[in-house]
Amino acid sequence: MTSRPTTPSVILAGPTASGKSALAMALAKRLQAEIISVDSRQCYRRLDIGTAKPSPEDLATVPHHNISVLDPDQPDSAMAFYRRAQKAADEIRSRDRMVLYAGGSTLHLQSLITPLNNLPESSPENLALLQQELERDGVDALFAKLQVADPKYAAHIDPKNPRRLMRALDVWMQTGRPFSSFHDQHMQADPPDGLLIFALHHPRKTLHARIEERCEQMLDQGLIHETESLLADGYSPDLQAFQTVGYRQVIAYLAGDLSRDQMVQDFKTATRRYAKRQITWLRRWPFVKWLDADAFGSEALEEQVMQEIHLHQKFTSTKRSTPCSS
Repeated sequence: MTSRPTTPSVILAGPTASGKSALAMALAKRLQAEIISVDSRQCYRRLDIGTAKPSPEDLATVPHHNISVLDPDQPDSAMAFYRRAQKAADEIRSRDRMVLYAGGSTLHLQSLITPLNNLPESSPENLALLQQELERDGVDALFAKLQVADPKYAAHIDPKNPRRLMRALDVWMQTGRPFSSFHDQHMQADPPDGLLIFALHHPRKTLHARIEERCEQMLDQGLIHETESLLADGYSPDLQAFQTVGYRQVIAYLAGDLSRDQMVQDFKTATRRYAKRQITWLRRWPFVKWLDADAFGSEALEEQVMQEIHLHQKFTSTKRSTPCSS
């Protein structure tokens, strides 16, 4: 008797501005899938333009999850995301629909592939001390401290993101171990059964051009006004939600710390650096299937993913139907 094909869950990752959202929408329509956003900022309400949230039309066409579920002043973490994602995935499967994760936030992706269950919870005492250091000495001093404690992680982190810096230093202060050592343990593991992981690739020059266009589009669509509106409603510029490429540069511009031209340049430069970190992180996973988005059109990319899904279903069906030898 032939076993019923097993439907895998799919992760579609890649650097910012690589085209993940468009491909995810196309695949979701073909696969009868629902999309779970793997973006650390799309979960926040009112942070729409700067997080490149799906359009209202896309949200009406394909069900999305982890979009606009938190207020801007609510804290979040990779583990909190993981719990939300697991709940959404269970609900999606209960409707006999496919789960399609789409996004590029590296710690969120890692929580899906190899959960960091042995990471200690944040220490309020440590974070309070680190916050005092941040206010007294500035973010550059925190980064210098991390470079000594964990040079490996420091080489891949955004040096201007105080929350990431403080979390890594907090773990080091609690355990005496570099934050990167916890990641290294899990990077060696295989992904869970039934999970296919794809990432979009563009040549460096092409990706940089797409990033330039993305940044200009966000500014044209009203990123400055969106940020002004949030600040005018009393949200602190120091919130976790605003420790994000784009919002951070606009906040500096609104505070008079940057000219508009310098803000735009810093926005683009920071986005390119972020994309580089995303690619470096994804390259550490040998089981990621890279899709050459520059060489193939969108339909060809869809077909590549569809073929991999069919191969997975065929393999798992054969494996399950083969009797065990005694």
